[in-house]
Amino acid sequence: MIRLASVIETFEADFLARYGGRIRREHLQALSAIKQCRTQASPKMLSRCTDTGCAHQKLVPHSCGHRHCPHCQHHESQQWLERQLKRQLPAEYFLLTFTVPAQFRALTAAAPALIYDLLLTCSWETVRTFARNDKQLRGESGAIAVLHTHTRRLDYHPHVHLVMPAGAIDQRTRQWRTKPKRKKAAGAYLFNHKALAKVFRAKLLAALEAAGLHLPPAYPADWVVDCKSVGNGQSALVYLGRYLYRGVIREQDIVVCADGKVTFRYRDAQSGKMMLRTVSGPEFLWLVLQHVLPKGFRRARNFGFLHPNCKHLIALLHLLLKFIPTLASDCVKPRPAVRCPCCGAAMKIVKTRIPASGPPRTPPPRHTARATSAR
Repeated sequence: MIRLASVIETFEADFLARYGGRIRREHLQALSAIKQCRTQASPKMLSRCTDTGCAHQKLVPHSCGHRHCPHCQHHESQQWLERQLKRQLPAEYFLLTFTVPAQFRALTAAAPALIYDLLLTCSWETVRTFARNDKQLRGESGAIAVLHTHTRRLDYHPHVHLVMPAGAIDQRTRQWRTKPKRKKAAGAYLFNHKALAKVFRAKLLAALEAAGLHLPPAYPADWVVDCKSVGNGQSALVYLGRYLYRGVIREQDIVVCADGKVTFRYRDAQSGKMMLRTVSGPEFLWLVLQHVLPKGFRRARNFGFLHPNCKHLIALLHLLLKFIPTLASDCVKPRPAVRCPCCGAAMKIVKTRIPASGPPRTPPPRHTARATSAR
């Protein structure tokens, strides 16, 4: 496995020279954080063995905690997944993907915070409108929205995924309505994807013009929205949570870094086979860093009755519908314990944020200290 930090150390100077005009402050912050993540330059944590007979102590480098670092925030991703599974409802779930034509990518890269927000908002408003007008739902829906900006090849491709149950709440009559399940031969159905694309296109274009942005001179009249059934939604949420806090590439997928080039692997969406892509070192860093989000931007949002403010409503639905959501333990792996190199017992963090410069000497084991005092 090749660490992303080592790639940064090798090509950082060339990257800054080539892409300096396109780099934003958050790019530099991500570059610095990932480069120092869990290295001797980062602050330290003091860990101690929980076995009182051993009490071995060790200084461990801190992780950087940056949301785009492939090392960090795995626990946060699992916590997010746990929160979403607790809101699960007895209905068939659908994964909707809203994309914009390639002609809008330059405009999006120039004003990412604004347009990313509009993408999320317009996607939700589109499905909200359809749920209100649907003859079988006729109510307020809910959705979990996640912004992605990359393809599997790491190219820039902003799009929004929505996971939503085929159900709605009639606020006037206080009724919970769901779409009836169709026969397997007919296939699951939520909304017409072509109609979704037309409404989403109109809403987003209107929002861009209202924001005072200049639209591209030419773009397709037909846009693309994909809508497919994902059962109880668990698999879709696991997929979305995978890249929520951990960057766009796993370090296991960086296979070669030599001769000024980097080779990484990815799974082809069409064939399902693992493919290789080789680019120059500076280009690889740009492929990764161009997906760094603006400071403070939330890429995952909950809308409608799946909003965090509606947790009491979700609890009431679970009670009335006699529904028990999927246990998070069924799909969330527990965080593995750090083992003592001496006895194999679990290590416990007893002190954090020890400065990297001039760290304190590692205290001796307890039994050694007692023996010294006895003498």
